[in-house]
Amino acid sequence: MRYKLTFVVGLALGYVIGTRAGRERYEQMKKSAKDFAQNPAVRNAAESAAQSGRQVAGKAMHAVGDTVGDRLPSSVTDRVHALRDRGRSNGRVEDDDWGTSNT
Repeated sequence: MRYKLTFVVGLALGYVIGTRAGRERYEQMKKSAKDFAQNPAVRNAAESAAQSGRQVAGKAMHAVGDTVGDRLPSSVTDRVHALRDRGRSNGRVEDDDWGTSNT
């Protein structure tokens, strides 16, 4: 039953997208999504969420680093430093104190 339902849904979706009206509707949805993504309020909210995520990741890194300490193998430590260095672009360090020991 599940496969039959999946087939019917796929068939209906293909028909709608394949027809002229379906193609126009698809283009309309694509334009709406693009306009939504470029809305300043949405962009600000996304940047705010990204900044909050970076802050939480930094705090988590400090908490894990303080808890685990020097018990991590050097290969893991090297990977963490490589991830931190990944945020640097063109010699500029982004606002990110990931992996620093300032608490």
